[in-house]
Amino acid sequence: MAGSLGRLRPVVTARSVARQVFALHLALVLVLVLAAAAALVLQARADAERAARDRALAVAWAFARAPGIEEALAAPDPSAVLQPRAESARRVARVDFIVVMTPEGIRHTHPDPALIGRRHSGTVAPAAAGGTVRETVNGSLGPSTRAVVPVVSGGDGTVVGLVAAGITLEGVADTADGHLPLLLGATAAALLLSLLGAALVGRRLRQQTRGLEPAELTRMYEHHHAVLHAVREGVLIVAADGRLALVNDEARRLLDLPPDAEGRTPDALGIDEDLARLLAEGRTVTDEVHVANGRVLAVNQRPTARDGEPSGSVATLRDTTELRALAGRADAAREHLGLLYDAGARIGSRLDVPHTARELADLAVPRFADAVAVDLPEAVLRGEEPPQDELPPLRRVAVGGGADGAPFPPADEPIVFSPTTPQGLAYRSGESFLQRDTAALAARQDPGPPLTPGGAVVGAHSLLAVPLRARGTVLGVVTFWRSRTTEPFGYEDESLAEELVARAAVSIDNARRYTREHALAAGLRRSLLPRTLPASNAVDVAHRHLPAPAGRSGAGGDWYDVVPLPGARVALVVGHVVGHGLHAAATLGRLRTAVHTFAALDLPPEELLWRLDELVGRIDREDDGTGESAPVTGASCLYVVHDPWSGRSTLARAGHPCPVLITPDGRADVVDVPDAPPLGLGGLPVGTASLPLPPGSTLVLAGDGLLGDGDGDRDTGERLTPLRQAAGRAGAGAGVGAVCEAVWEALLPGRSRDDVALLVARTRAPDRRRVACWDVPHEPAAVSGVRAGVLRTLADWGLSAQASVTELIVGELLANAVRHASPPVRVRLIRDRALICEVSDGSSSFPHLRRAASTDEGGRGLFLVARLSDRWGTRCTPGGKVVWAERSLPPGRD
Repeated sequence: MAGSLGRLRPVVTARSVARQVFALHLALVLVLVLAAAAALVLQARADAERAARDRALAVAWAFARAPGIEEALAAPDPSAVLQPRAESARRVARVDFIVVMTPEGIRHTHPDPALIGRRHSGTVAPAAAGGTVRETVNGSLGPSTRAVVPVVSGGDGTVVGLVAAGITLEGVADTADGHLPLLLGATAAALLLSLLGAALVGRRLRQQTRGLEPAELTRMYEHHHAVLHAVREGVLIVAADGRLALVNDEARRLLDLPPDAEGRTPDALGIDEDLARLLAEGRTVTDEVHVANGRVLAVNQRPTARDGEPSGSVATLRDTTELRALAGRADAAREHLGLLYDAGARIGSRLDVPHTARELADLAVPRFADAVAVDLPEAVLRGEEPPQDELPPLRRVAVGGGADGAPFPPADEPIVFSPTTPQGLAYRSGESFLQRDTAALAARQDPGPPLTPGGAVVGAHSLLAVPLRARGTVLGVVTFWRSRTTEPFGYEDESLAEELVARAAVSIDNARRYTREHALAAGLRRSLLPRTLPASNAVDVAHRHLPAPAGRSGAGGDWYDVVPLPGARVALVVGHVVGHGLHAAATLGRLRTAVHTFAALDLPPEELLWRLDELVGRIDREDDGTGESAPVTGASCLYVVHDPWSGRSTLARAGHPCPVLITPDGRADVVDVPDAPPLGLGGLPVGTASLPLPPGSTLVLAGDGLLGDGDGDRDTGERLTPLRQAAGRAGAGAGVGAVCEAVWEALLPGRSRDDVALLVARTRAPDRRRVACWDVPHEPAAVSGVRAGVLRTLADWGLSAQASVTELIVGELLANAVRHASPPVRVRLIRDRALICEVSDGSSSFPHLRRAASTDEGGRGLFLVARLSDRWGTRCTPGGKVVWAERSLPPGRD
């Protein structure tokens, strides 16, 4: 051992410490010197910039007060006089520019003659007021520090001109850089001195640490000996001559070495040949496995060469026999973790209950079981809560594996379990059921069919039934069988199965909840869309609508509507709601209700869309009651109003694609309608387009989802071309239903994420015999003549039974117009699906229904109109307003 200590003595040295102290000292001094040098450079540049500002101000004042400046500014051509003087003064004063300018900043002089006559790029207002400007700006010569001073008239003290002088920052930097040689020399000198000092400190440290005291050597040896022989790893040090220099107690025990092992070569120790060869070669290895004396040893070896000295090696031995015994269980645990990791990554990729169950079955076979079945109640498949107090009939949703020649019942088959079966016990108790021997299970089961579904895997020797439990609710049961694998299920397998099924249960419950939400949203959406479209004599309408598939969007997508308007007009609406779930469905319902409400007020299309934009904006800003805003909903809308009597349609849109018009001769073109931002964004006015639609014209209004997602602008010709081509192929000769079907079949996407809709309307020729008009002079005596004409018209139409009430309604409306409004006054009587009375005038003031007191002589006319008609209202016209009232006709008279 003493010899070993002698060989280790060179290790006890302070060389490494001295070198570390030397490097640390040198680095610290270097940082300090460089920091001081940088500070001096920055200070020099700051002083140079300060001096440049002062020199610029002095030069500007000197030139502004120079004799003859005021006379030169008053000369016809100041630049001819001042430019040479300014350039001469600039070179003498060593500044980069002297610029003389007017009080407004127009240059008379400049180093670059091309800039004379242009405006000064800096601040001149304070100098024009008699003050001084000092600033650093990026001018025509680059970044510069400058001063601007006024040229004051000696007569009245007014400012007759300005003088600017300055030095570029590049020039300031050149001045500061002139001090760099001195600074670099001082830095180098300081660094050299610090290097010498660090070398002296290191030398002194080496001299002091070489002579250690005997007590210190003894204590060092004791510590080294205690640590070396206390560790639970064998240590062998081989010297450069190939002989063992040191062996600790653990190495002696592991290798069964003789007492005189030190000083001998490895091949003379009687150990394993491979291990002896490794120790003799001294090559570097990490955890290399060797067998010695019935033990499995992990060997690590590194060389001990230092500073060119002869190389030895040090080897450590670690007994891994017990670890090898645990390797099998570790591999199994690794496989289990891998299975659980794959379950988290693969199960639940879609919010679909059967799909999630199939993912579980595909993952479990054959990695965990030879066969698996997932059985769920029908309520779970519908998105409902399953019954918990009884064992309901189940449906085999997914299967995997099976026995050769005897597969168990396939998927989508009803399964009825007895409460005494493993599946029944697992479902009712919510706990797993492990049966290592299915033969013993069959022996104690009730006779009859209850065991058949659960034990349908012929040849299975082990069974494990695990309940699908999520959030305190049992959603079904998963059964695992082993038939080909000889090892039966154990308790560790039961824990793994519970973890695997628990992860799948959460995904299945999420899918179940989503199915319920989708069903609610889809039902709500179906209830919000029109069940039937109202009949109209103005247009023939055909429509198609396709709900989004289950598991896709939920309740976003296209919607449509047809709204009857007063005067036998009609409004066509197509829109798109972005978003999914109940919120999107509720937004759709609110939009459709708002359209009906605003249409009932007979708002112009542009104002109606503006109101819808405000509504969507308020919806997006609403609080959901939890302190958080509702999800932002995007929406678009196309609104068309068609008047069959004038044969014109007015169109407006907000973020929605343009419609396509099929003319009576069969030509299909895109209608150019000014676009506005989608609903809810606001900020821009809504434009309209008005175009004549002769009878037989067909408007094709496609939902945004029917045209695909598109890239960029939603109204690019590339995106609308398929719609135009499909409409053109249908042609005007086909019926409106055939046109709708042709466009639908051509554009319907293969897999739509949202609801898609299509609305096609063809204009009809109005029957002019069903309308009567009177232009009324603006005098009370004309009312009686119109009332008589109304009676004659109703008699000709075979509506004498409606004559008295209609005469009273027309009389009251016409009397109000003659008495309170301005001309022209016109009465129009329309026999449509209802009898419509319209009185128009040139006034923009609307009548209001009020309750007249018993002493009032008037105020009861509108009250009578409201009571005698089914509905009444007013609408604006470009020249005034129209007051209208409608009465239903008897069946068969429309």
